[in-house]
Amino acid sequence: MSSRSILEAALAGCSIVVAADRRAGDLASALERRGAQVCRAPALSIVPNADDEELIRRTRELVERPPDIVVVTTGVGFRGWMDAAHEHDLAEALTVALSGSQFVARGPKAHGAIQQAGFVADWVAESETAAEVGEYLLSSSLAGKRVAVQHHGAGSDGLDALLSGAGADVVSLTVYRWGPPADPQLVERSVAHAASGEVDAVLFTSAPGAAEWLRSATRLDALDDIRDRAASGRLLLAAVGPITAAPLREHGLHATIADRGRLGSLARCVIGYFGTGGAAPSLTTAAGIVSMRSGGVVIDGEFIALSRAGASLLGALFDGGGRVLSREEIAVALPRTGQNAHAVEMAVARVREALGTIDIVRTVVKRGYRLAVEDAA
Repeated sequence: MSSRSILEAALAGCSIVVAADRRAGDLASALERRGAQVCRAPALSIVPNADDEELIRRTRELVERPPDIVVVTTGVGFRGWMDAAHEHDLAEALTVALSGSQFVARGPKAHGAIQQAGFVADWVAESETAAEVGEYLLSSSLAGKRVAVQHHGAGSDGLDALLSGAGADVVSLTVYRWGPPADPQLVERSVAHAASGEVDAVLFTSAPGAAEWLRSATRLDALDDIRDRAASGRLLLAAVGPITAAPLREHGLHATIADRGRLGSLARCVIGYFGTGGAAPSLTTAAGIVSMRSGGVVIDGEFIALSRAGASLLGALFDGGGRVLSREEIAVALPRTGQNAHAVEMAVARVREALGTIDIVRTVVKRGYRLAVEDAA
């Protein structure tokens, strides 16, 4: 396989859950181009407030009395506000009103939305936290200043009270809010598959979405299995930034944070993890470097598709690291319909058939099977 085809197929055999609503299509497309199978299972939905009378009323107030400072907490929220202004024929007047305002962004996505709307961000929080935004604003006097704060769906993060306490005239703008998932059963299936090994990665773009997905995992009693798989490296839990990763880490889950807090960085994080030389677990065997995927096995950069039972069997041997596993131990790892000695024998035969001349599944007489790991005793 050429280096180019290896790069293009970096995610071959990977099943990835995008537990997000915002721009999930863009993220899914980027991963599918590298060979992944992507399931979009947003744990929460975004309920827009474009027709919210209160939002429009406060927008008219800002047109009449322009703000000194505009705080933008999310890109999707700020774009939603601009869209709502367009729908109510307020866009031109609002642009004029905000032309002299100082813009403060809570992170790169908010910064990008400000630029897209034709404004200039005067300051961008590096940590993407409301706390850093508040600290920056309080570094100068706010007494008598009019501050418009665009909030995200999880609430104000205490900014309103903080700025009001410093003497600011705060105009609060909630452009969207979080709602229940469109398909709760799809979310539950994504949790079950992550716990059972049928998913290689779960991606999160918001802290509320991550927290809700974890609540589903707790309800299904799947959290311990997910924690074990994440700790072993066989399941990648990736977040767009440290705020999004916080609920995962609070539950003791190993989480990977994308650089720069952008969806493009999140996609590159996943591609780099599973690509050649990435951080995904691998073993040196008699046939070369072996790494597992939910859909099969990668041997020296080449993906070989396996059945669900075959991937489970080889995955169990891979996790054994060269240790001999009895037929009973292997049977536990197989799908429920095949947890018996005969099913193990059939699964071994089919894996060997799929691998062809690649001999990495070794029989140990009267004991079981092991992976042909070079440094295994």
